[in-house]
Amino acid sequence: MSSMGKTAALRDAPPAAAPAVLASSRLCELMELAAARLMRPRLRTGESSVAVELKLRHVDFRSGAQGTVRVAVSEHAVDGRLHRFIVNAFDERGLVAVCEHVRAVVNGRRFLAMTRRRAGKPSMLLEV
Repeated sequence: MSSMGKTAALRDAPPAAAPAVLASSRLCELMELAAARLMRPRLRTGESSVAVELKLRHVDFRSGAQGTVRVAVSEHAVDGRLHRFIVNAFDERGLVAVCEHVRAVVNGRRFLAMTRRRAGKPSMLLEV
């Protein structure tokens, strides 16, 4: 757990046609992206990370986010391949949502082979 306490931040300006509310799907996307970016420098060649769990709780139910949404992530714990994060989303008025997020380190080639097998396709891509 030597990496415990590491933090990162991500800012997201709303698109021109932003909905009146900050949708959970958008919050999940931003929170997941922030955690993945924090992990990226520690991944070896061929490794990637995938979301395993995401517990999102809206803290403020106002009509919508005001201006830019800022996401701050801190790594809470590491247990083997599992990395646990606490992620907070803020708008210009304060805290909007809190999230507990778990990501797993995976080998990209093995992960692709597994997903191909589950889809009923050959696990290896062969070039002839």
